[in-house]
Amino acid sequence: MTDAAAPDTGAATTSTASTGGVREVKSAARTVEILEFLAARQNRPVRLRELSEALGVPRSSLHALLRTLAKHGWVRSDATGTLYGIGIRALLAGTSYLDTDPYLPQVTPFLVELREQLDETFHFGRLDGTDVVYLATRESSQYLRPYSRVGRRLPAYSTSLGKAVLATLPDAEAADHLPAELAPLTPNTITDRGALTAELEATRQRGYAVDNEENTLGLRCIAVALDYDEPVSDAISASIPIARLTPEREAEVIAALRQAADRIVRVVGPIRGSLAWS
Repeated sequence: MTDAAAPDTGAATTSTASTGGVREVKSAARTVEILEFLAARQNRPVRLRELSEALGVPRSSLHALLRTLAKHGWVRSDATGTLYGIGIRALLAGTSYLDTDPYLPQVTPFLVELREQLDETFHFGRLDGTDVVYLATRESSQYLRPYSRVGRRLPAYSTSLGKAVLATLPDAEAADHLPAELAPLTPNTITDRGALTAELEATRQRGYAVDNEENTLGLRCIAVALDYDEPVSDAISASIPIARLTPEREAEVIAALRQAADRIVRVVGPIRGSLAWS
């Protein structure tokens, strides 16, 4: 699609295709695409031409949408108006999600306890489509990141959090949460579907998932699913630098994660009906 194509104003018209019986509003879908694209770039702003090419949208209609989103704070631009990034309203919406999530307040104290007990970094994440979204992190005093993982998305197939959740699903359902291509994030990332299926089966057998430097070189991550909901969507994990990970330490972390997961499920179970969305 080029700029010479018929103008597409992004008006709230419905597309002819429908998903799950719900007709898609084109302008709303395009707005979501813009925000998700900008959010995925984190601190790397994008030019209008690049955004137009990436989304396959004419620059004329895209520019109108960006101006509207910028006016309302969902998108920000530089002084020249040529570079675009995610706006502060996205932060406010994300914070609201965390503030109202029913499970986060129940899980966070256990992350704090695990961190105090083992002084490793622990995470709470949720499966969302083909990705895992980090909802909470408690950092080890030995390994502090210069940024927060909260709100970040990573491919489920390359994370211990994601694999822990995927392993609770039948293979056919787990495949629905995989992208068309399993792109490598490091040389250790599993990119063969057959190998990933075998890894998920191994995860089911041993009761925990492993990310062996598949996302970040030098880090081994271990995760356990939280089966307080059906289907399972949440998990907790530990990230440990390979340089100081011994077999004894790994066994200690696995035992602590499994014990914490059992306790979380017992805490959430009796009150799940009042916590979950109706």
